[in-house]
Amino acid sequence: MAGFINYVQESYNELKNHVTWTPLAEAQRLMVVVAVFSIIFSLAVWGVDSVFSNVIKLYFEKIVGA
Repeated sequence: MAGFINYVQESYNELKNHVTWTPLAEAQRLMVVVAVFSIIFSLAVWGVDSVFSNVIKLYFEKIVGA
């Protein structure tokens, strides 16, 4: 158990004193970039999925006759 406590103390010390954190303004800007990219990417995937769904539906309706 002492090893775990030592690990937690050293980790806390490392995070508090030795890690260079991104400034808040830059972190917020990057979060907006990630959110916008995620929305655009999800819309692109939805569009491709819709096209493939319609192509498969057309295939089964017109060619296979199901």
